[in-house]
Amino acid sequence: MTTTTIPTATTPGPRRIDPADLVARTTHHTSLQETLVQTLAMAWRALKKMRRKPEQFFDVLIQPLLFTGMFAFIFGGAISGSVSEYLPVLIPGILAQTALTVCMATGVQLREDMDKGVFDRFKSLPIARIAPLAGPMVADLVRYGIASVLTLLTGLAIGYRPGGGVLGCIGGVALTVVAGWSLAWIFTWLGTMARSAQGVQGISMMIMFPLTFLSNAFVPAETLPDWLEAFVTVNPVSHLVSAVRALFNDGAVTAEVGWAVIGCAVVVAVFAPLAVRSYSRKM
Repeated sequence: MTTTTIPTATTPGPRRIDPADLVARTTHHTSLQETLVQTLAMAWRALKKMRRKPEQFFDVLIQPLLFTGMFAFIFGGAISGSVSEYLPVLIPGILAQTALTVCMATGVQLREDMDKGVFDRFKSLPIARIAPLAGPMVADLVRYGIASVLTLLTGLAIGYRPGGGVLGCIGGVALTVVAGWSLAWIFTWLGTMARSAQGVQGISMMIMFPLTFLSNAFVPAETLPDWLEAFVTVNPVSHLVSAVRALFNDGAVTAEVGWAVIGCAVVVAVFAPLAVRSYSRKM
């Protein structure tokens, strides 16, 4: 009699996961074309969100009308002697203030989405890390354009006649939109760093008010005390306002326009990588 030995099945032990293999699985390198497509898809998502929540347009619809009319009739006579004389000074300043206010909301909305867990869904998708950040900012170009055009139309309605003509106005509005988009990267970075949407809003207000009101947006810099005039001179918002004034009132592409464009490029070059890096760490 012979006996046959039947091998018994063994239960395999837990397989050790190599961290390098895990990183390789979760890291997806996207090409430039894929990044652009994904950014546009996120922009379309943001536009659909705006359509379903029209209250997001209240600041770009009401603020230009309110601030332009209020500042013109309250400060026009005191600063320039009449409303009509004050409008060439005021309208570019209101444009800069509106751009700052509108782009400030970008960081607040980003933080709200992150708190709701929306961005947790994106971390499992093989998409570029910059796409969820840049997409809503591309959609916000619509808001910047609406706010800028409404500010200009309100000025025209109360007597503003830009000497730069149509081309000067188009150039001024375009520069304002570009400046708003670039400054939005600062507030996007704040949105990824702060712990709550209320914190983002509070910090943003602390940035917006000094930059806006301690500039040449509403009063000539030479009328200010020497120490304050020195700050106003180096304030980047002052350069933006001066550039828009040159385009609106004279139709001239001055050195201030060049400095404003260079400043926008520097802001994007510095804060876009910071925002993406901070966002990636939160993921």
